[in-house]
Amino acid sequence: MAAIAKNEYLQGLIKSNARAEQQEGVRLLTEIFRTSPERRRECLYYLALGNYKLGNYAEARRYNDLLLDKEPGNLQASSLRTLIDEKVAKEGLFGMAIIGGVAVAAGTIGALLMRGSRRK
Repeated sequence: MAAIAKNEYLQGLIKSNARAEQQEGVRLLTEIFRTSPERRRECLYYLALGNYKLGNYAEARRYNDLLLDKEPGNLQASSLRTLIDEKVAKEGLFGMAIIGGVAVAAGTIGALLMRGSRRK
């Protein structure tokens, strides 16, 4: 019974909206994953979910892929994979937009500086 209560506690931490609780859940699950090989499978989904919620998409994908390797038909893990991929794509596009905006701004400033130096 203690193991069931601990699992429910850890799941509650991961599902929480409080970032500190999510971080604590990931920390505790990571410890279990590393020290208890017999419990790794049960940790994988919640490690993937917790890392996803924290924005650690590479870690989320790594744990989720481990689970899908063991259970290719796992619908929860398949759905989570889609969410991870969408978030990575969205943030990648956002990052490229920021870089593009910085490049345009730098080009504009450079052009203004060049124009100003020619007038002197």
